[in-house]
Amino acid sequence: MNVRPLIASAAALTVAASLAAIPAVADTRTSDLTVPAVADLPDDFPLGVDVSSVLSLEESGVVFRNTDGTPADLFDVLAEHGVTDVRVRVWNDPFDTNGNGYGGGNVGVERALEIGARADAAGLGVLVNFHYSDFWADPGKQQTPKAWEGFSVHETASAVYDFTADTLVRFVDADIDVRMVQVGNETNSAVAGHSGWNAMAAIFSAGSAAVRDTAPEAQVALHFTNPERAGQYASFAAELDTRGVDYDVFASSYYPFWHGSTENLTEVLSHVATTYDKNVAVVETSWAYTLDDGDGHENTIVREEQAAAYPVSPQGQATAFRDVVQAVADVGPAGVGVYYWEPAWLPVGAPTDVENNRILWERDGSGWASSWASEYDPHDAGVWHGGSAVDNQALFAFDGTPLPSLRIFDLVRTGEGEDPTDDDEREPSWLPGGGFEGDGAAQWTLEGTGGSIGWHADAFEGENALHVWHDADFTGSLSQTVSGLAAGEYVAIATSQGGDTGSEDTVVLTATATPTHLPPQASPRAHLAQTRSAETPLAFDGWRAYRTAETGPLRVTHRQDVTVTISWDLSAGAWGTIDDVRLIRLP
Repeated sequence: MNVRPLIASAAALTVAASLAAIPAVADTRTSDLTVPAVADLPDDFPLGVDVSSVLSLEESGVVFRNTDGTPADLFDVLAEHGVTDVRVRVWNDPFDTNGNGYGGGNVGVERALEIGARADAAGLGVLVNFHYSDFWADPGKQQTPKAWEGFSVHETASAVYDFTADTLVRFVDADIDVRMVQVGNETNSAVAGHSGWNAMAAIFSAGSAAVRDTAPEAQVALHFTNPERAGQYASFAAELDTRGVDYDVFASSYYPFWHGSTENLTEVLSHVATTYDKNVAVVETSWAYTLDDGDGHENTIVREEQAAAYPVSPQGQATAFRDVVQAVADVGPAGVGVYYWEPAWLPVGAPTDVENNRILWERDGSGWASSWASEYDPHDAGVWHGGSAVDNQALFAFDGTPLPSLRIFDLVRTGEGEDPTDDDEREPSWLPGGGFEGDGAAQWTLEGTGGSIGWHADAFEGENALHVWHDADFTGSLSQTVSGLAAGEYVAIATSQGGDTGSEDTVVLTATATPTHLPPQASPRAHLAQTRSAETPLAFDGWRAYRTAETGPLRVTHRQDVTVTISWDLSAGAWGTIDDVRLIRLP
């Protein structure tokens, strides 16, 4: 994002309303959304976020929460809501000679590694975004890192290779799942302090070579912005092709406030994809849910006329993001992802406590820039340093509770609110073989003692059922795993009958959602963080006294398997049948 001119213009506007509390925020958390699904969106289409400010925010006391308001780890909350990837910026040396951070998260290599490790632990892929600067790089500024001051193009290219390779080796050694690497940030006219396509191509090529040598499975992305400018992306792609720059993804910023229509976005990205056989992605986008300010530092978007494309609301955020996903998906298989920019950059304190907020911004780097950054960037950070300029574009309320719009990462795949459905109407079961008829028995895995599948006169439906009985105390289970489910809430249902149970006997129906997209090296904590269960007891109340039981709702996110299990722990002589086992997605 081009920070300086946006903040500068916003500073000239009145923000008196920001000095009051924001009671309207509570209403935004319960609003319904209407989101048509993006048809045929590939399962491996990344839906990511850039949360590079997270460590500094936590150090300043920001608390992220679950939807029920309880404190939670940000990365777990993101994964629960369907986010698949995290983008993290990397600055060379965002500190002054006394170790004071420049702000914006103070994201040097060490902190980027920490963010990447936490994302990986939550089962999320990582996009490493090299700025090749000590602070913000965008079309308005591409400053040389302090350590590279005075370097020739050749020397800078060599330094870019070394810095990129050394950093990525550390990511790889930490077993972080690096899926994409950006060689530069919004490099419309310069990179690492050098302009002109010959110089830029040399630096891009050096960074790309470092990625190929150290993280060969990651895609190499080059990042530009201003897709609304006629012919610009076609020109950029042609310049890169003429100089033989090696890359995989032509990445774009796209903010609906400034960057034209999504139809134009699809058109210009499609030209690059088809002409040069490149993938395309949007690695920065966002929208506002309020015009109020949360921390006393002026925001980028403060007036209605700046935000005319969509409603300023969680619904507006969801629609805006959905439209960008659709625009990239419309390119075809070459469309490989959309990332929301800094959806968790929240206030460190109320706007009425701005003096204390300034202390935190300076101490922790939790604002967009600290005063310490003035030594490196005197004309921008030196004038406009302060807090978050995008807290009103977050997908969390100011208190850290998810807004309804955070659900968009799931909803672009499933849709919501398009065709109201009667609460009693449910989809057919997603569980094959739930009636144990025909080849149904082969779908199940039977373990332990006392269980058998086959003909039983007391089957609830059809001829076959699961039957349990043994002449000694016995335990066992029957389970089946279902893959490829759409995200949503599911319940497991089964019907049972039986008798002669003891007071401690149990028969339980359980549905468990487990991640399928975690890398092999992911930690046990990552699997635990994304594993959820819902269960209910099954009753043996007498012969043919059929009782149907239903688990509570189980939230299933994108690319999760669900295992339905019937388990028993019974005393000798207990008997019963379980039949008509179903897994139903709630409307």
